[in-house]
Amino acid sequence: MALTPRGDVLRTVMDHLEGGALDSVNRRRELWRSISDKFIRTDDGSYTLKSEAGEAMHTRVGAMTEAIEKFVKPTVSGIRGDLRVLDLCSGLGYNTAALLEFTEASSITVDMVEISVATMATALIVPSPNPAHKIVKAAYEDFLLSEGLLSLITSPPPPRGIELRVHCGDARAVVPGLDEGYYDAVFLDAFSPGVAPELYTVEFISLLAGVLKEGGILATYTSAAPMRSALIEAGFHVGQGPVFGRKSGGTLASLDPGMIREPLDWRDERMIALSDAGIPYRDPELSADAIEIMERRRAERMSARGVTRISSAVKTPLYLGSERLEGGTGRRVRRNLTRFGIDDPSGPEALYIICPQMEECVCGCGEYRPGNSREGILSMRRRLMDLVNLRHLA
Repeated sequence: MALTPRGDVLRTVMDHLEGGALDSVNRRRELWRSISDKFIRTDDGSYTLKSEAGEAMHTRVGAMTEAIEKFVKPTVSGIRGDLRVLDLCSGLGYNTAALLEFTEASSITVDMVEISVATMATALIVPSPNPAHKIVKAAYEDFLLSEGLLSLITSPPPPRGIELRVHCGDARAVVPGLDEGYYDAVFLDAFSPGVAPELYTVEFISLLAGVLKEGGILATYTSAAPMRSALIEAGFHVGQGPVFGRKSGGTLASLDPGMIREPLDWRDERMIALSDAGIPYRDPELSADAIEIMERRRAERMSARGVTRISSAVKTPLYLGSERLEGGTGRRVRRNLTRFGIDDPSGPEALYIICPQMEECVCGCGEYRPGNSREGILSMRRRLMDLVNLRHLA
C-alpha cells in the first residue's frame, strides 16, 4: 500500500493517541507545538508533510489551495442538488474540507478512504486551514471513537445535509464494497505513481470506473503516462487538469467525453499511445505490493520496447513526421525507429501512425479525425499494431 507520511511524526502522534493524550484540546495544542517544526508550512498557510520516501503530500505553493483548484473546482462546480464524492487517500482532510467550503450543493455525502489511523489522528492536531476542516476533524474523531482510540469528541457534529463516512483500509479492498454508479466525483490523491503504483493500476482504475456516475469526473494531480494509459484502458476519456504549483497540470477523466473540456497535449497523447512509457501498471489480483507492481511494469516495458512499442528513449515518438533530424539526438531517434522497422521518420509508415493527430489526413487513409484524446490514442495504437502485424507477415 502507499507509503505514509514521515514515520517519526506518525509514531509520535500514535503514541499520544494510544495514551489518551488526544482526548484533550489543550494536549493536542501542546503536541502540535512540540512537533510543528517537522511540518511544511505552505504558502497559503496550510501545513503538509513529506512521505517516508521524501515526497511532499501537497505542493508547497499551497496545500489547501491545491485542493480547491485541482480537485473541487474542476469536478463539482455548478452542482446544486445532492452531491456524492469519493475522497481517496483523504489524508489530512484538505480535499473534503475544500469541497465543503466551496460547493453549492444542497446535500453532501463524502466517503473518505484513508489507510493510516495515524494520519487521521495527525489531522486532529494540525491547525485547520478553513472552518470546514473542523467538520472533517469531527468525522475522524467519530471514527477513532468507534475504534476505541478516543474517549470523547471535541469537534461539533456536521451541519444538517452533510454526511462524512470514514473508511480506514486499503482502497483496493474498500472500493469494491461501494455502490456502483454512485459518485459525482472521485478525488484520487495518493502519492505519485512512482511511490504508490497500486492505486494507479488498470485494475484499480477499473474499480473507480464502476462506482462513478456516467457524467461524473475523476480528478488527480498527476500527469504520469502510465496512469493516463490505465484510465484509457479502463474506459475513461482523459484531459488536462489545472496547472497549480507544479510544472504540468493534473488529469481529469470521465466516462462521458462531453465532460472533458481540454484534451491532452499532442506530445502526451503520442507518448501514451506509441511508447513503452505508456505501458500502465497492472495488479491483476488487486493485492500486490508496490515493488512487485513496478517490477511487473518494468518487465513488460522491456519486452515491448522495439517490438510492440517504440522506445521512449529521447522521446522518440515525438519525432515521427520530422524531416530534419540532426546531431546525437537525431542519430538515436533514427536508431530507435529503425529497430522498430521505420526507416524514414517522415516516410509513409510514420505518417500512417500519426495521421490521427493531424487536422487533415496525411497518409491517404481517409479516416475521420478523432474527436478527443482517447480516440486519438487508441487510433494511433491500433495503427502501430497494424505495422507490427505487417512486419510479422513479411
